[in-house]
Amino acid sequence: MNPPERILLVTGKLAEPLVRKYGKGCDVFVTPVSVAAFLTPEMIVRYLKKAKIRNDDYDLILIPGLVRGSAQLIEDEVGIPAFKGPRNAMDLPAVLKALSEGFKLSKELPADEIFSFDALKRVEDIRNKTRDKRYIEKALKKPWNVLIGNLPAGRDFPARILGEVVDAPRLGLKGTVEKALYYLREGVDIIDIGMVAGETNLDFIERIPEIRERLEENGFDVPISFDSLNTAEIEKALSYADLLLSVDEGNLEELVTEKPVVLIPTNQRRGFFPAKPAERVEFLENLKEKAIDLGYKTIIPDLILEHVPHLARSVTAFGLYRERNPDDVFLAGVGNVIELYDADSVGMNALLAGIAKELSISLLLTTETSAKARGSVRELKRAVDMNLFDMPKDLGFDLLILKEKRASDWRFEPAEEIIAAEEKPVELEPLYFRIWVVGGKIWVNAHRGTEAVLTIVGEEPNAIIDTLLERFEISPRHAFYLGRELERAKTALKLRRSYVQEVELFSDFYLGGNL
Repeated sequence: MNPPERILLVTGKLAEPLVRKYGKGCDVFVTPVSVAAFLTPEMIVRYLKKAKIRNDDYDLILIPGLVRGSAQLIEDEVGIPAFKGPRNAMDLPAVLKALSEGFKLSKELPADEIFSFDALKRVEDIRNKTRDKRYIEKALKKPWNVLIGNLPAGRDFPARILGEVVDAPRLGLKGTVEKALYYLREGVDIIDIGMVAGETNLDFIERIPEIRERLEENGFDVPISFDSLNTAEIEKALSYADLLLSVDEGNLEELVTEKPVVLIPTNQRRGFFPAKPAERVEFLENLKEKAIDLGYKTIIPDLILEHVPHLARSVTAFGLYRERNPDDVFLAGVGNVIELYDADSVGMNALLAGIAKELSISLLLTTETSAKARGSVRELKRAVDMNLFDMPKDLGFDLLILKEKRASDWRFEPAEEIIAAEEKPVELEPLYFRIWVVGGKIWVNAHRGTEAVLTIVGEEPNAIIDTLLERFEISPRHAFYLGRELERAKTALKLRRSYVQEVELFSDFYLGGNL
């Protein structure tokens, strides 16, 4: 099918300037409705027929993405193929370009949603390709790929994420399994069992087979890595884990194994760690050569990604080692950088995943120990997906959460009468509500005096408000208040932030409070 040449863009009066600006090459049909989102397919049909638009006038009609209902009605009534365009007029150039390349739009979903679905499908197609048995067999014959348990990793595969269950012995079997299942549902590829620094817990290591069994019962057959600097613990774990972290000069001769091991440029027993990149690289290269002579089969170097203020020198070390050893499979602990920086983790995970892509770092270790690192696994997984493409930009999906790709230049005309908002004294009502979030849901207690008379639980503010209004008589002022707080609670859930009623979710940094 040839791409459409004659396209009619339907819009409202307020959006007309933007639609004409971004819909170059198309005709624009302006309905008598001010806001395009208020249009319905039935109204559009009526206006088009009134304007005597015929089925041979255009190849395609694009209606605003915010219109509720299906564009099929328009096509049936007018006889011209009709689809939903983007929700924002500024996205029209991308939609029109995609149409010229044969992209298929939807009659029910906005074009920007279709772009997102299409991009994520491309990600899944790439991942499915690397899951094919014949692809894996061929890839594992190359020196830059390795097998960890049942999972291939290396340059020919997407970067694999290890989720570390920190201080697993203190969590116990139940807590470790719960944390591991959480990580797996967030997108990790390997569960890393982290031991307690400065302690020895050999009994817990014997429970690794049970941990693996519990994970398999929940549908996750994944490799398990073991993370310790204690030689006795690592030696014990040789029988149970698929990957061992970490071997260094101090315990190299005691832990010879055919299983994959992560080799780090230290001697923990002597407290030695070469800080300068060139010295670190040379030390690790010599250590790797010695390990091969001793009989180690699969060695995964980790130059150790340090947190700020030493991040740059460690990235330099990774880069220098990669130049000299192009075929080695690397591991890097990105969680260390996130946990030790009081900044939002989203952009940091994105940037670290990009650096890992450039340096062909195939294994990324992270954790969610502190509240500020919550969501890091999901963020890192999204960043890895973005880096499956040449440029992590304009893909149809992104890691923009608090900011956006472009500022809106919508212009709304005020009414003739403009008045300043003025707050009035609030009278206390006998009925009040307490709101909190837990378990991915919003909870509301309705109180009369000190007694909670009803609890309502849900995920959507509208549903909760509707339920409240069915049960209680609430003043308009109170209803507006509840709507505001419930929407704030919903935002907290989306961003994985804590929510406290009547407390702002964000600092006033962008409002100048910290300046």
